[in-house]
Amino acid sequence: MPTRLDKLVADIRACRICIEEPLGRPLPHEPRPVLRVSPTARVCIVGQAPGTKVHASGAPFTDRSGDRLREWMGVTSDEFYDVSKIAIVPMGFCFPGQDAKGGDLPPRRECALHWRADLLKLLPRIELTLVIGQYAQAWHLGAGAKDNLTQTVAAWRDYGPGAIPLPHPSWRNNAWIRKNPWFDRDVLPVLRKKIRGLIGEPAKSQGGK
Repeated sequence: MPTRLDKLVADIRACRICIEEPLGRPLPHEPRPVLRVSPTARVCIVGQAPGTKVHASGAPFTDRSGDRLREWMGVTSDEFYDVSKIAIVPMGFCFPGQDAKGGDLPPRRECALHWRADLLKLLPRIELTLVIGQYAQAWHLGAGAKDNLTQTVAAWRDYGPGAIPLPHPSWRNNAWIRKNPWFDRDVLPVLRKKIRGLIGEPAKSQGGK
């Protein structure tokens, strides 16, 4: 029988609230909610919203940002998409469209307001949340978030064992990464160790030594 989580995910995938009851302008295209959840997942990735490639594929992080995020986490693609271990719950489930300069618009507010609290309650085994970008940090860290993303990520130790704030892995952030070498030096080794402790070591090859 379908579980409460199954039913909620089905409702989310059928959601049209950003067209039928939008906060502001309606979504300019058909919704295609993208998320991956299971009751056994121990890691939750919280990003912003799908981009154009993810909107087309229907699978999260099937782009260069995903390549970089997997590198940051120290996981293979198979591990990343093992929904029994890693949940992916963006702040906005649908691609929000683009602004006049070709950049992605902010996540739709309707998603978090309507679905987020109920969904997170049904993920009881999450022990580590990767909080990516300012919109996710504002929601998940609340008053603990600093004045800007750099300050929030630099204060990563303040958020305890259950959350690590990250910049968006977009290649547009190359300059930020170069300017903040402490991120690669201090944050990523801890992130990879935590991830590995929660999802387990990779399966050993059966062939050769």
